[in-house]
Amino acid sequence: MRTYTYADLKPDEIEKLLQRPKIDFTSIFNTVQPIIDAVEKEGDDAIIRYTEKFDGVKLKTVSLDPMGVKAEIEDSVKEAIDTAFNNISQFHEAQQLPDLEVETMPGVKCMKVSRPIERVGLYVPGGTAILPSTAMMLAIPAKIAGCTTKVLSTPPRRDGTVAPEIIYIAQKAGIDKILLAGGAQAVAAMAIGTGSVPKVDKIFGPGNQYVTAAKMILQNAEAQISIDMPAGPSEVLVIADEQAIPEYVAADLLSQAEHGSDSQVVLVAVKDFDLKTLEEVLESQLNELPRKEMASGALKNSFIITTDSLKEAFEFSNQYAPEHLIINIKNANSYVDEVMNAGSVFLGQLTPESVGDYASGTNHTLPTYGYARMYSGVNLAAFQKSVTMQSLTEEGLKNVGPAVEKLAELEGLQAHKNAVSLRLKDLK
Repeated sequence: MRTYTYADLKPDEIEKLLQRPKIDFTSIFNTVQPIIDAVEKEGDDAIIRYTEKFDGVKLKTVSLDPMGVKAEIEDSVKEAIDTAFNNISQFHEAQQLPDLEVETMPGVKCMKVSRPIERVGLYVPGGTAILPSTAMMLAIPAKIAGCTTKVLSTPPRRDGTVAPEIIYIAQKAGIDKILLAGGAQAVAAMAIGTGSVPKVDKIFGPGNQYVTAAKMILQNAEAQISIDMPAGPSEVLVIADEQAIPEYVAADLLSQAEHGSDSQVVLVAVKDFDLKTLEEVLESQLNELPRKEMASGALKNSFIITTDSLKEAFEFSNQYAPEHLIINIKNANSYVDEVMNAGSVFLGQLTPESVGDYASGTNHTLPTYGYARMYSGVNLAAFQKSVTMQSLTEEGLKNVGPAVEKLAELEGLQAHKNAVSLRLKDLK
């Protein structure tokens, strides 16, 4: 990994380091748009054709009801899923907010209530690995929020089936339909709707560049959907001081690097962290990984920055706005106020990023590519919308009415003024 000294970097050099590996979205959009057009025109037939082309699977059916499939999984796997399911459920159930009611002036009552987004699409990537963790991260808050139509899409296995772990989670979370497809075609099917796939209102979930491009295109199309967030490849930034164990730091960096060669990992090493030992254990751990080639590719996109102080470390981290931020320093919990921009934070020596990926309870669907500056990770509120209400008594209209009349008159909107004036006249 390339190494830089923060104090020696000029502003333009820092800006360059903040940039993620470049994605040629123009080219990707040109590839994805015809797929979206085909799904809109041909529906299920397009799904079948693209699944055979990209995944090598000839589908007999485009979708299935998870309740009609038997999920045969080992007891140990079931127990692990149940543990994660329970923790994720607890954390997201606790995010329910009470309805808000405020009397802004006598007789004028304003309210805010939460309602579920009724129809949601949950994208669970496949490809190099099955991801039951992502299925839980999306399906559980959708269930808790009360979404009435929940479609989960995931690429089929070679035999055209879905991994039993995904089926089991879908059954526990009350998923209505599983779409046997991945890629841009799956996103298009959920956004537009087909003969076998109901149209949804919002699409959630991580994916490759084509999935991300499809989400970005469709949220600005006639499909009228929203998306959880724009996202790029996975990433982690680790802040480590002299007490951090190099073996732990290396493992944390590699846990993100193994996602794919387009991932990026960053180490911000505060003075006296043992960089020499890190380099040794990083290489030895890398050589033992089954996904060594992918992790090696990611390390080429990655770098180390050395700082003289924690102030500098957090300064750079907040500019970078990482998807995952591991704070492996002494008294890590004392520094939470220093974190301004991050998707999810892992505090202390004994809190690896892996626990958030799987089972601590927080959600692992997070903003990447610097979007943590303005986006939150997926949470219960992402599956809900707020509706405001107001109620006026006779006293309330008399109190607020004159101000409304004057402001409406100021803006030249006579009908707005009349709607108040007529009522005030009758009250007299």
